[in-house]
Amino acid sequence: MPHLPYHFWYLITSFGGAGLTLPLAFAIALWLTVGYSWKLAAGWLFLLGVAVALVTATKVAFLGWGVGVPVWDFTGLSGHAMLATAVFPVAAFLVLLPAPPAMRVAGVLLALFGGALVSFSRIVIEAHSPSEAITGCIVGALTALVFIRIAWNATPGRMPIVPVALSLMLIALGLHNVHVPTHRWVTHLALKVSGHDRPFVRGSWRGLRDTSAPVAPFSPLPNTRNVAVPLQNPDA
Repeated sequence: MPHLPYHFWYLITSFGGAGLTLPLAFAIALWLTVGYSWKLAAGWLFLLGVAVALVTATKVAFLGWGVGVPVWDFTGLSGHAMLATAVFPVAAFLVLLPAPPAMRVAGVLLALFGGALVSFSRIVIEAHSPSEAITGCIVGALTALVFIRIAWNATPGRMPIVPVALSLMLIALGLHNVHVPTHRWVTHLALKVSGHDRPFVRGSWRGLRDTSAPVAPFSPLPNTRNVAVPLQNPDA
C-alpha cells in the first residue's frame, strides 16, 4: 500500500486531525446524553481526556526537555493515530448499539481498521516514526474498547438512529480538512513549562547516531518541526 499516491495518504491522515475528531467526540457525548445517560457521556469524555492528556504529556516531555526513546525514534504518541482509533470505533458503536451484537462487533472492528489506516498513513507521510504511530494507535484503541465494554449493555432509548448516523457522517465529511494548530499549542506549552526558548527536535538524535563521538546532553535547538512534512499537515 505505501506505493499509493501521496495525496491518498494525506487524505487518509486528515481523518485523524483534531479539527474533525474532537467535534465528533463531543457529538458522540451529546447523543449519549440525549439517548442514553449523562453518565455514559461523562465516562466517554473522561476516557478520551485521559488519552489526550497522555499524548500531550509525551510531546511536552520531548519538546520541553528532550525526553524520549532515541533507539525507537520515539518523541511522543501520535495524536492523529490516537484520536482516529479512539473516536471512530465509538462512533460506529453508538450508531450500531441497537443492532445485534455481531453487527456491533463488525462495525467496531471496521472502524478500528480505519483508525489503524490513519496511523499507518502517519508513517507513510513521515509525520511520525513507526513507534509513535503504533503506540498512539494502541492508546486510542484501548480507550475505545474500554468505553465500549462499559457501554455494551446500555439500554437504547427512543432516539432514532438515522439522525445520529447522519449527524456523525456530516461532521466527519464537513470537517475533514479543518486544521487545528495543535502542534503549535503543545510546543508553546512545552516552552512555557520548561522555561526554554527553543524546543528540542528529532534531528538532534539523528545527528548523534551519525557520529561516533560520545553522546552529550541535549540542548534546545532552533524552533523547527520534528519532521519535514508539508505545513498544511502539522504533527499532532
